[in-house]
Amino acid sequence: MTVKEEIVVRHDGHVAIVQMCRPPHNFVDIEFMAHLADTLEKLDDDTNCRAVVLTSGVNTFCAGADFGASSDSTVARDPSPFYRQAMRLFRTKKPIVAAVRGPAIGAGLGLAVAADFRVTCKEARFSANFLRLGFHPGFGLSFTLPRLIGQQKAANLFYTGRRIDGEEAVTIGLADELAELSQVEDRAIALAKEIAASAPLAVESTRETMRLGFADQVFKANQRELQIQLTHFPTADFREGVAAMAERRLPVFHRK
Repeated sequence: MTVKEEIVVRHDGHVAIVQMCRPPHNFVDIEFMAHLADTLEKLDDDTNCRAVVLTSGVNTFCAGADFGASSDSTVARDPSPFYRQAMRLFRTKKPIVAAVRGPAIGAGLGLAVAADFRVTCKEARFSANFLRLGFHPGFGLSFTLPRLIGQQKAANLFYTGRRIDGEEAVTIGLADELAELSQVEDRAIALAKEIAASAPLAVESTRETMRLGFADQVFKANQRELQIQLTHFPTADFREGVAAMAERRLPVFHRK
């Protein structure tokens, strides 16, 4: 499967449905993130498109950056090209509704939070598991997550790395609507259609006003995240965190 086949776009009236299909778990890398950004920017230029639904063609929304079973992946060696592509998502113009049916982990959580709204189900799982992997959060989440759910709740998710289900996500404001598993995408499309029924110039200008300076702040936070991550990736603790994840066990960290 080529990167172009990993993102499929279909249209339902004025709503574009962007489906990520990178089995088995929609792990993201530089090429995938670049293609996703290209896709959303192309939809910005499509005057027929008034809202976007970001969904998954596999059972996972997105399980994070593609580290594989190794701490020596391309993303870990130098995450800056990956983040250059990811930061493009925050400058797109059309409202985005994420349909989160399965896990949204790490960078996958960052991707879900980059959307304007999230429709989910009780079976979904959300986790900012960076610290359990031995490195600083990324994807601009150190700014976007507290902005969405508050400093205290964000700190809890960061420090513990715990997973929360869709019900808790709605309770704390991380997601906007809870639906049945089989209805998540339909409900996300329904919300996007409600948005698309409003005047498109007014929607886009209101969104721009409400997010004034938002992308710049995300970028600034991400630059700090990146610099700290670069000091964490060479550590034994990072190698241990990735190994523990691959082996499905608790990590044992030694501050080195």
